[in-house]
Amino acid sequence: MGSCAAHAASSRGARVLLLERFDLLHHLGSSHGASRTIRDAYPKPQYPPMVSLARRLWHDAEAESGCRVLTPAPQLSLGPRGNTALMSTIKNAAGAEEVADLTQRWGGAFRVPPGDGWVAAVSERGGGVLNATKAVAMFQALAAKKGAVVTDNTEVVDIIRKRRPAGEQGGGVVVRTSSGEEFRAAKCVVTVGAWTSKLVRSVSGVDLPVQPLHTTVMYWRIKPGKERDLAADSGFPTFSCYGDPHLYGTPALELPGLVKINYDGGPPCDPDRRDWAASDDEVAQRVARWIEEVMPDHVDTAGGPVVRQPCMYSMTPDKDFVIDFIGGEFGEDVVVGAGFSGHGFKMGPAVGTILAEMAIDGKGRTAEAAGIELGHFRINRFDGNPMGNAKDH
Repeated sequence: MGSCAAHAASSRGARVLLLERFDLLHHLGSSHGASRTIRDAYPKPQYPPMVSLARRLWHDAEAESGCRVLTPAPQLSLGPRGNTALMSTIKNAAGAEEVADLTQRWGGAFRVPPGDGWVAAVSERGGGVLNATKAVAMFQALAAKKGAVVTDNTEVVDIIRKRRPAGEQGGGVVVRTSSGEEFRAAKCVVTVGAWTSKLVRSVSGVDLPVQPLHTTVMYWRIKPGKERDLAADSGFPTFSCYGDPHLYGTPALELPGLVKINYDGGPPCDPDRRDWAASDDEVAQRVARWIEEVMPDHVDTAGGPVVRQPCMYSMTPDKDFVIDFIGGEFGEDVVVGAGFSGHGFKMGPAVGTILAEMAIDGKGRTAEAAGIELGHFRINRFDGNPMGNAKDH
């Protein structure tokens, strides 16, 4: 989100400094790896307009950079017909149509329980796969090309209100780093992912209920002879299965012979004290049981996932984003983008544009033009609504 905001702001002619806490293109947060899904199938109606805007901005960035980071794919949504989120998703997805017999698609890769209990719907142009690390590099390079300064290994520890002598107008901020450096600017955009609650609380006293979760990205071996059925260039879809467990997957693309199928969630964690050796065997077993029920002819579960990669979600209680001014003494000089709850990467260019416009103009004009209602994403919606048990969300 920070890289996209830096690109959007520098495209407007602003002087931009992008501060990255770790090495560039690191794997310690939530924006690394070779694949993230993009889909317009959402149960909440506020998200399809944001995805539509993001798709346009992804294509614009690809054209500007000459890079390809988005591989289009169909989107499959499936699960119990009684699941209200699934039925709302099918209703909101543009062009989604129910599939009478899923076994006739993609070489019979999917089976569903017999009877009328399950439903499956496909949006032929609703999905896709984004190369996450390459996408971050693309936006950083585009921002730098437009004059932004990109600095890594620079941890921000404080943001303070810049004081003006009596009688002078204007505000601004001072950003302090762990090495003692200070940077002065008119505006500041905070996009620190799993570290948001810690930084925002220490800077402003605002207690944002953004709970980091430790997640594991899992790749499973495709059974011999079935590789083409699950390949991206064969039209295999991104997919989401609603119910228990809530799973998602992508076509075989980045690792030959393997397909990504993941559980949507994980245990709470402290981003500064993660247990990198934490066992995820129980989660892997849940995913394996789902594969054995729904994709038994195409995916091999023997021995568990072939590749496991750590990642993080930054969850809000309602799984909606935080896109707002921090307020208080900072007024509209500090904007926060956070709590993307495991489904924000696809909307990075849209969120970055909104954050940049809020910082520069005080409002997200592009969001308004795209029909995005930003009221869903305000900080003060959490008043009187504590985080509670992260597993409930």
